[in-house]
Amino acid sequence: MNSNNSIIKHKLNGIVADRVSQLHDAPQTLFYLGADPNELLQGPSVAIVGSRKMTPYGHAVTTKLATDLTRAGVTVVSGLALGVDAAAQRAVVAAGGKTIAVLAGGLDAIHPASHAGLARQIVDLGGVLASEYTVGVPAHKSQFIARNRLVAALADAVIITEAAIKSGSLHTADFALDLGKPICAVPGPITSNTSQGTNQLLKNGAHVIACAQDVLDILGIGPLTSKQQTIFGLNPQQMKILSLMQTGVNKSEELYAKAGMNESDFAQALTMLEIHGHIRSLGSSNWQLL
Repeated sequence: MNSNNSIIKHKLNGIVADRVSQLHDAPQTLFYLGADPNELLQGPSVAIVGSRKMTPYGHAVTTKLATDLTRAGVTVVSGLALGVDAAAQRAVVAAGGKTIAVLAGGLDAIHPASHAGLARQIVDLGGVLASEYTVGVPAHKSQFIARNRLVAALADAVIITEAAIKSGSLHTADFALDLGKPICAVPGPITSNTSQGTNQLLKNGAHVIACAQDVLDILGIGPLTSKQQTIFGLNPQQMKILSLMQTGVNKSEELYAKAGMNESDFAQALTMLEIHGHIRSLGSSNWQLL
């Protein structure tokens, strides 16, 4: 993690408080590392969760959805768990986006430990790690379901991309149902055990998700623009600058301060964005999205 980041005990307020308070056993505080989750939830958000024993199919559809939704300005919420959760959050990071990772233990010990690098990238790109558990509390199986209720509460909708019939991610769908939030599922092969859960959700009335636009329609967001459709392929530094500019930041000094990169990388990213026609200079260190 960046040395400037520290774990903060946060009394619930704002958007986070409004959403979490709908849970019958809502925590009173939230520990977080990185950005203020209220900032990330000012726009649309979706939870992407699913099987820990992810198949190549599950990985492909999860990565595609998370990437396209990130490009459309949607914040992805997940649990940093093995399988679908981590695949979704890796895709967000690769696209230069911001994601909220809700953990099942204290923020001082990432679980699983193999995801410590991913957790660091999430924070460094302006995302947040969040937990209701204080420092020193290890992740425990009994806390995974409790974590899932927060994932559902923070998101506007819940997407399950791949899940077996007894997958723990289906608890996230149950919490979403209790909260009155849309439940979405990606259909999978009827011969695959890891698609039985998602196919059952669809039988029970979940929204069918075949592409990111299906999710955007549920959230009431218009079609992906041509600019959003062509933006994938830029490096994380370029994506970071574009994300900042989409929030209204357009002066070089402020972009540099918030981008969290060295001067050389920042200058190179600006230059490449201008060359490829994504931004243009207005003079006096001001930039405009094209």
